[in-house]
Amino acid sequence: MAHDVAILTEANLRGLVALDLAAVDIVERAFAALASGKVVMPPILSMAIPDANGEVDVKTAYIPGFDGFAIKVSPGFFDNPKIGLPSLNGLMILFSAKTGLVDALLLDNGYLTDVRTAAAGAVAARHLAPSRVETAGVIGTGVQGRLQLQAAHLVRPFREALVWGRDRGKAEACAADIAAALGIPARSEADPARLVARSQLVVTTTPAEHPVLRADWLHPGLHVTAMGSDQAGKNEIEAAALAAADIYVCDRVSQCEALGELRSAVAAGLWTRGTPPELGQIVTGARPGRTSDDQITICDLTGTGAQDTAIATFAVDAARRTGVGSIIST
Repeated sequence: MAHDVAILTEANLRGLVALDLAAVDIVERAFAALASGKVVMPPILSMAIPDANGEVDVKTAYIPGFDGFAIKVSPGFFDNPKIGLPSLNGLMILFSAKTGLVDALLLDNGYLTDVRTAAAGAVAARHLAPSRVETAGVIGTGVQGRLQLQAAHLVRPFREALVWGRDRGKAEACAADIAAALGIPARSEADPARLVARSQLVVTTTPAEHPVLRADWLHPGLHVTAMGSDQAGKNEIEAAALAAADIYVCDRVSQCEALGELRSAVAAGLWTRGTPPELGQIVTGARPGRTSDDQITICDLTGTGAQDTAIATFAVDAARRTGVGSIIST
């Protein structure tokens, strides 16, 4: 019996899925599902390709109530720019959760990962940032630096943005892109401590192996979303900051212990509060989130397979409604 498989290209997917509140809501639904304890989400499969300065990560999750589950393959080959190729690419495969047959091949080159990662930052800001954010800052000048602030602006419409990066030219370019995207003033900031001091919402989006945000920079009414640390060697937030925060939240505790900021705090002997809450528990109200605008909150995002299943399902549903993409019979 022939089986139809949808093929969606990056161009298709850019037309179907935007970084908007609908994307934020579907990712929030994935976090809420994680809090139910019914999601099946194995540890991330990560493989280094040292001879090519590369790595490959594989993520997946089955979420009850979703028609399918995605398996995402994300290669990162970091010498590629030297030969005119992007460092990151990848694809998602959506399987039927009823039969296991392939329903769709999403050749997104990492676009859906970019969207779901930024949307997760918006979920964190929605539930943990103070109710009023006048200034948002981003530490890091890459694609996520831009997208994280665009996503956060959907839920906390701040009036100005600050950008810090080790390369001042890249920081200025990032600020210009944010200003154009959001229609607000945005500028580069030479001192990351001053960026944090002036902001109520800060996102760290770097591949740093040593902290780029210090504990003594924290101030009442600050929320920090740390999303750069997703490998065992990375560390963006000084370990003492996690202990100093009123609330520290993980996207998935087991991942943050191995790959995120929690790993460094535990290794330094500075985390003594037991198991921290997960973002899904904050979303569902199972654990308390911010209760005062004066609190200091930190959310540690390592990226989950549940987000991938959610955004892939969202994209394929949109393609079916609109007839976008091509179909092959197998």
